[in-house]
Amino acid sequence: MPLRSDWSQRNCSMARGLDILGDPWSILVLREVFFGNGRFDAMKDRLEVADSVLTKRLAGLVESGLLAKKAYDDGGRSRQEYVLTPMGEDALPVLNAVTIWAEKHLPAPSDKAHLYVIHAGCGNPTTSADTCTECGERLTAANTSWHSRARSEQPIPLSTASAKGSAA
Repeated sequence: MPLRSDWSQRNCSMARGLDILGDPWSILVLREVFFGNGRFDAMKDRLEVADSVLTKRLAGLVESGLLAKKAYDDGGRSRQEYVLTPMGEDALPVLNAVTIWAEKHLPAPSDKAHLYVIHAGCGNPTTSADTCTECGERLTAANTSWHSRARSEQPIPLSTASAKGSAA
């Protein structure tokens, strides 16, 4: 059974984009991979999501071309982790925009519940999804960090499509 209607053939770019990026679990999975957390069990623990939900979202993101699988050895067992593709990395401004909008308009339940977009190049937070509002440089996964006090006292550099080598 499909998760919802198929919008992939709509005459509207926004509808086609939402066909892939419109599911909250998919956005949260991408958040985890940008944070460098691409292994199934680690994602499942962090997201507090059912196996079946995570499996469907990962399969959809791989099928759509945003993520790829990469083999790794887990103590004698060969397993797969999920890494960004260039297409997945291009989704960064969407995740940044949602984060910046939420920080501006929605109250956080605690001090640790904030997530800030930081331009690593100048070290400043930004209020733009694609350009640093402090220095004007274009934001990319390679020069952007996210600061979540729930994860770390320091901003965390984002994973890139090339950060973990070639995907299988």
